Amino acid sequence: MSTALTADDLAHLDDAEVYQRLAAAKKAVARDLLRDPVTLARGLERVYRVRPHLRVIAQALVGLERGEYDRLMVWTPSQVGKSSLAAEWFPFWWLCLHGEDRVAVTSYSDDLAMRRGKAIRRYIGEYGEEYDLELLAGSSAAQDYDTTAGGGVRSVSIGSGLTGFDVNLLVVDDPHKDRADAESPRLREHVHDWWSSAALKRLQPDRNAVIAIQTRWHPDDFCGRRLEEEGRLEDGGRWKVVHLPAIANPSKFGPDPLGRADGDPLPHPKIRTKNRRALLAWWADVKSTSSVRDWHSMAQGDPQPAEGALVSRDLLRLIRDAVTAVEPQKIAVAVDPSGGGRDTAGVIGGFLGDDNRVWVTHDRSAAMSSAEWSTAACLLAYETNAAVIYVEGNYGRDMCVLAIRTSWETLQREGVIPKDVLMPGIDMVFAKQGKLLRAEPIAQQMVQDRVRLRGMFTDLENEWATWMSTDPNSPGRIDASCILVYGLIPEANKGAIVHAPLPTAPQPGQISRGPQPGGAAAAYGRRIGQ
Repeated sequence: MSTALTADDLAHLDDAEVYQRLAAAKKAVARDLLRDPVTLARGLERVYRVRPHLRVIAQALVGLERGEYDRLMVWTPSQVGKSSLAAEWFPFWWLCLHGEDRVAVTSYSDDLAMRRGKAIRRYIGEYGEEYDLELLAGSSAAQDYDTTAGGGVRSVSIGSGLTGFDVNLLVVDDPHKDRADAESPRLREHVHDWWSSAALKRLQPDRNAVIAIQTRWHPDDFCGRRLEEEGRLEDGGRWKVVHLPAIANPSKFGPDPLGRADGDPLPHPKIRTKNRRALLAWWADVKSTSSVRDWHSMAQGDPQPAEGALVSRDLLRLIRDAVTAVEPQKIAVAVDPSGGGRDTAGVIGGFLGDDNRVWVTHDRSAAMSSAEWSTAACLLAYETNAAVIYVEGNYGRDMCVLAIRTSWETLQREGVIPKDVLMPGIDMVFAKQGKLLRAEPIAQQMVQDRVRLRGMFTDLENEWATWMSTDPNSPGRIDASCILVYGLIPEANKGAIVHAPLPTAPQPGQISRGPQPGGAAAAYGRRIGQ
């Protein structure tokens, strides 16, 4: 029912009645804005930009207020509006509904927490009257203030300031300052100790809720430890998790909260949602200007351990080489089809150079069906003038050969590949059984400077630098790159391999032009006294 009042409605009323009608209509509009925090923000401040991911977060916050769960985590990349919504508008919205409640806003620093507290105080001062929410007279400190209904807000850094303050709603906003803090065991334990010894002890039995908003940094950061100890809601645990990576990857992370498919971008408050090209360009730029590890942790919400992987990041940086002149002797594409519980197919291109190294030049891996990965492999083979497409011979070889031949014929029939271009040969590579036995020899070829990367390959490097022998699956990019090396230098598939990743990266110029006895990495190790 519309609450709008027309001139005819007001014409027969006296001034007092007009005021009462207008006040009632204003109250009705104000109540309607309380549907969720993002509706409230948009209704009160027209400059507030609403995007689909913010509506998803807002609905999760509504579920927290309704008691559908009492613990909520929100993971997104930085600068997409999550903290403004969840650490500022949400506490104000909560107090509009529960003016008697006590809200604590915490962060890694007093300054950041106080900034959130000031924003909440401003909303109360400017808009609170419509919701019977007012600051208590004389209570105007930015860090600690009360409302006339008995509630209040305290804004403090993690580790201080909650003693004597009862908490109904706890907001944990960016508990770690940066990667250095998150990777320090001492500083991580400081956060974890604060949670168990101070934060939990202040929560009240009549109503309590916790919202944790963070960019992920480390597997054992605040959110990582909480999930390890208490689990996810869908697994019978306690925490509801809203995970919104920059680029959707439901094949890895599960159903996307926005319903996005693999490769779809996350909206951004400063880019129109329908402008997919601009969004993809933005996130591509973020990715290209981030380290491999930062992209996967901060943008994708998928932090990886720094130690224990088969190949070190220092070694991967060492073998990047986009400038050395080398003549290809044999160009190839290697394929690891999707399957075995994975949806990502590995499609890697490269060549054997006249320096007797394998050079990785292309990574076209993605979540693909058999028709898609075989098409991707054929297109890459045509693009690079590959002489051979290598396919693992251990499993499904007949299916792989048929899929590749069918795709090549289809591409020629459609005119994508000229009819006079001969299809590359299809060779089987029989790698060793077992993921570790298959990957370790290739890692050793990297150590011995027999493999180089023709540039930076973010996803391929991340898989190599984070995969461990205890992982149940070996990622498609790793498997495809192993197949490529085995195909181009078959001797790599022989003998026992000793794992020897680099501890630190060398200076430029320390890689030799050609493979040397022991390899450049081994030589570097000798120089630093190993």
